[in-house]
Amino acid sequence: MPLDDRLALLAEGRKNAVFTTSLGIEDQVLTAALARAAPGVRIVTLETGRLFDETVALIAETEAKYGISIERFRPDEKKLADYVQRFGMNGFYDSIEARKACCGVRKLEPLARALDGADLWITGLRRGQSANRSDVAFAEFDAERGLLKANPLADWDIDTVSAYVEAEGVPVNPLHARGYPSIGCEPCTRAIKPGEDERAGRWWWENDQKRECGLHVAGAAGQSQIPVQP
Repeated sequence: MPLDDRLALLAEGRKNAVFTTSLGIEDQVLTAALARAAPGVRIVTLETGRLFDETVALIAETEAKYGISIERFRPDEKKLADYVQRFGMNGFYDSIEARKACCGVRKLEPLARALDGADLWITGLRRGQSANRSDVAFAEFDAERGLLKANPLADWDIDTVSAYVEAEGVPVNPLHARGYPSIGCEPCTRAIKPGEDERAGRWWWENDQKRECGLHVAGAAGQSQIPVQP
């Protein structure tokens, strides 16, 4: 099923559909398609305060390109100050506890506000991004948040994504061309080495091969897959 049709079908009848974008290449593809096929879907981003300058600049460029407004959700100032007082500005390097706490303040809590009242959450997750995401479903019920979570690019590989970008003239983060296939906060992202997973540059100092920030992690009982025809 073409991407536009997938998105239109997902958004049909939804009262508060939300797409969360990190401005990565997959999310830029979805933004371009949503602007055309499902303009009623809210597009939001988590402006963590530690993003690359290139990522921040791309927000405005994307808004101008598609005539859209991308909602920014930022960390709670008091919670952020409490984190810095306890762990330090860059304490996430010191322990997994500190790193997860930083992600909690800068990403998870703002995400909760972004998805408050939503009945559909669209993401740019793909199975090819890492071994940890190899079984990503097209759609699943997120019981923790009480909504349908859809991953319309689940079956796309990076070549398909890149071909779409080229064909449609989609603006992308210049960091991709410098070896950053997955881009998060600047202190926590490095370019990958040949042969590494696309997300190997995220929190590279940790040994856990299944490391995630927590945005797309839930207990086995928290999500149930829903069969969807691609």
